[in-house]
Amino acid sequence: MGASPEAQQFAQFLESVSARSSTPGLDLAVIRDIVETNHRASAEPEGVTYAEVDTDGVPALWCIPEDAHPDRALLHFHFGGSVTASMHSDRKAAGHIAKAAGARSLVVNFRLAPEHPHPAQLDDAETAYRWLLSQGYEPRNIGSTGHSIGGTLAVMLPLRLLAKGEATPGAIASVSPWTDLTLQNAAVDKNEENDKMLSRNTLELFRGAWLQEPGVDFADPQISLVNADLTGLPPTIVHYGEYETLADDGAQLGLRLADFNVTSQVHPLPEGQHSFVLGAGRVPEVDQAIQQMGQWLRRHLGA
Repeated sequence: MGASPEAQQFAQFLESVSARSSTPGLDLAVIRDIVETNHRASAEPEGVTYAEVDTDGVPALWCIPEDAHPDRALLHFHFGGSVTASMHSDRKAAGHIAKAAGARSLVVNFRLAPEHPHPAQLDDAETAYRWLLSQGYEPRNIGSTGHSIGGTLAVMLPLRLLAKGEATPGAIASVSPWTDLTLQNAAVDKNEENDKMLSRNTLELFRGAWLQEPGVDFADPQISLVNADLTGLPPTIVHYGEYETLADDGAQLGLRLADFNVTSQVHPLPEGQHSFVLGAGRVPEVDQAIQQMGQWLRRHLGA
């Protein structure tokens, strides 16, 4: 069984956006505008309304399914390598995940690099999390979700809270996470032709923008989750596409979760693209994966 026709069309769409955004000589503002058009890959989820909010200085967007559980919320982090994309480009995909989980989702519009390098994104994630707590949500009723750099932040935030001795979200759903910033995994080059969104060159550009500390060690466990101590993480589901340059990053995070006895599931999507959740509502394989995420979050939130 190969990828569905819809999955093939989705891959072609990603390729067309990437081709435009990687035109030599483009201004970063223009590149960001082009990357924003990735939202067109997602269908509008039915029965979801939206509300923009200020979470103590960090802009965010509520995605609110009609039948959302009143006491549960997802905290969602968008894609874009810390440099591009926004709460708007993730709105529809996040709405589909929210529907599957039966909970409202708060999509965080964290600050972007290179203007705001690491750890600004994680700081904003923590600010939004604390805002949720101030709104009366219990940690165990909050799910930490995201894809690409957002899938990394979805794990980094609970780790930061654990380091402070604080309660973490009740569950994690991490899609297409970037977990090895050394870029030494075989898939980075092996999937160069298959991955229609990312390339080694793009990853190096993102990495340089995000991690600007002089003498930074890309293998540092604070940065590369594959080297982090994951003791105490809440139940975590990992999804990644087998065609991604970051396929090994997802697989290795799965192994690492098992090493630390974290309750976890790992789902490689055959022929799946990076950040495949952007195909929500149009690609059957994507919708099936989102249902799996939703079931995981329903099962473990409030447990």
